[in-house]
Amino acid sequence: MVNRFTSVTTALTLKVVGIICILSFFVDFLILLLPFQPTDRVWQINLATALVDRGIVPLVGLGLLFAAYWIENADAESDRPQGINLRFPALIISSILGLMFLLIFPLHLNNVNQAKTQTLNRITQEADQAENQLNTRLSQLQAQLNTEQGKAQLEQLRNQTKTQFSEILKDDQRYKQALESAQIPANIKELLKKAKTNPQVLDKAIEQQTDIQTLQTQQLSQVRQRRDEALQQAKDTAWKSGLRIGISSLLLSIGYIIIGWTGLRGRGAVQGGKPRAAAR
Repeated sequence: MVNRFTSVTTALTLKVVGIICILSFFVDFLILLLPFQPTDRVWQINLATALVDRGIVPLVGLGLLFAAYWIENADAESDRPQGINLRFPALIISSILGLMFLLIFPLHLNNVNQAKTQTLNRITQEADQAENQLNTRLSQLQAQLNTEQGKAQLEQLRNQTKTQFSEILKDDQRYKQALESAQIPANIKELLKKAKTNPQVLDKAIEQQTDIQTLQTQQLSQVRQRRDEALQQAKDTAWKSGLRIGISSLLLSIGYIIIGWTGLRGRGAVQGGKPRAAAR
């Protein structure tokens, strides 16, 4: 009696948990469809990612459900009522999910590849625009500096900068505080160290930092470096997403198809042969 009660309770528990797992996946699926935007590539990518991430849940549910029926079939009390048989609907659901995840595999890879191409084009266009704007601003600045007033302002700026550095270099306490300060950039600290032993380094550095051509080269280099980093990050993100979701979707489709089609073929063989009378 105890064994029979235990098997009945275990089978019922597995059925309930399995059904809840399967139903929760379809509830999530319906919620993920909203707002429904089938022509939006980003929506398709996000939907495929969310479905694949949740794809293991109904697979576990199917495993628990069939484990429950296996326990019931192993029970010696085979003449007791079995309730509603959910094995056939479960096999149909498994086959449908297998086909769905099989279709997600190539569709997601295609969407990710197209999205990557668009992102790379956008990053390149934004970088080109930034370069053009930078060149325009620097050209305007160069034109201003070619005037007498601009040259005088530039010379005044250089003298002020040199005076500030010179005062720090002459005062050992301020020099030490500057090297220990966390607010002063590392390149400025390095310049102070070199200028301490060779004052001509300071004049050359100030001239370079206020030279339009040098400034243009430095800023263009920064823009292109940020562009290259953004391009590489976009490629890595697309590659990782395509690989993870694609392989996971393919594995899920194999699992569901094996469960669904093998079960349906086995069910047809049982009903078409001698065991049909026993499988009531």
